[in-house]
Order: sequence, then structure tokens, then C-alpha cells
Amino acid sequence: MNNPLWLVVPAAGQGRRMEADRPKQYLMLLDRPILAHTLARLHNAFPNARLVLCLDDDDRWFTEDWVPFADWQRVTGGEERMDSVFNALTAIEARDDDLVLVHDVARPCVTREDLLALHQAVQRHTAGALLAMPVADTMKRAGPTGASLRSEPRDALWHALTPQGFRYRQLYQALSDARNRHTLVTDEASAVEALGETPQLVPGRRDNIKVTHPDDLALAAAILTSQRDRY
Repeated sequence: MNNPLWLVVPAAGQGRRMEADRPKQYLMLLDRPILAHTLARLHNAFPNARLVLCLDDDDRWFTEDWVPFADWQRVTGGEERMDSVFNALTAIEARDDDLVLVHDVARPCVTREDLLALHQAVQRHTAGALLAMPVADTMKRAGPTGASLRSEPRDALWHALTPQGFRYRQLYQALSDARNRHTLVTDEASAVEALGETPQLVPGRRDNIKVTHPDDLALAAAILTSQRDRY
């Protein structure tokens, strides 16, 4: 029997870099908010998964109409992403070996193909797995004034994407340890790596972008348009 699958989507951020009148997950992308696109992509790949949506308690933009999952729950988001994910893990009744995929709400262009590939990898690798892509550009090391000091070798360097997936007990322990050390981790793989584990890198598509800055909206719209009828 396959392990139950939990999907954790942190969506409590304010997205201040977007300089918008609302959190970025509620900005309109084509015909729907970013959050609605992201949840639809996840549901298309995993219609029977259990969704845990991390939202700010004072969120006045969210509506349940955007959630396509039959089995889902809302939990209180934290000050940092890792806090939101930890709150989600604390709120659910999961078994130690249940699989948990964590996905950025601001990545609405992830494809079903990549989601299924990541899910398969998480089942195979005991240290978990994450979508990622090899660094293609020349990497520069900057000095304190912003001047380029030197080029860094890009061999074996990857951009971390999401989803990132782990077994429940492993991820809970990793985030709990990070919190106890007062260490801020920006993704789940970093916390698991701190336990001495080596999550598997799963090559993902380059159009799985994260909407962070205002010009990312136009790029995401172009990607979604090009993906129509294919993903």
C-alpha cells in the first residue's frame, strides 16, 4: 500500500517585494489568483492528496472557492516559511512514514510531469528529494560594495525548486532541530541536510519559476499560456 500523501503549501507571506496592495499569492495571473493556479496544478497531479494550507490569521483575501481538494485543512502560518511548515506538521495526524511534499504557493507553473517525478523520487530515496535545476549561468562572488570579486565554479551547483518531499518524521525532526538551534532555513532540504542527510536532486523544468518581483507576473502569464492544453 502506498504511503498517504500530504501537500503543505505555505501561503502566509506578504510578498512585499511585489509592492502590491495585497499579498502576492492573491495577485491576478491571467484569470485567477496565483494561489488558485498553484492549487489547481497540485490537484491535477494528486487529486486524492491531503492539502494543508498555511494562511495568516488576518488574511482577508482568501476564499475557499479556490481550493479544489476534498480533503484539506487550514492552519495558522508563521512568521517565517519554516514556521508555517512546522505548524502544518504539528497540526496533522500523520504517520512517521507518510510522505509530505512542500510547495511554494508562488510557483504556479509547475507541471504535472515534474510533480509526479518528484513524488516517485521521494518514495525511492529515504533522505527525501527536491525538484532542482543545474546552474546554467556564470556565477559571481560579490564583495561588500557589490563589485564582482571572482567567478565561482558552477559544476555541481543546482537551483533548488519546489516541491520538496520527505517522510513526515524526518521533516518534523529536521525543522524541530532548526527551531531549537534558532537557525533560519529557507527550504526544507536545508533542514534535512543539517541532520547529515543527502536529499536527491530531481531535474525539473526551468519554467517552474517563483513569482517574486513585479515583472515575474508577465513571465508567469506567458508560461501558463504556452502550457495550456499540455499540462
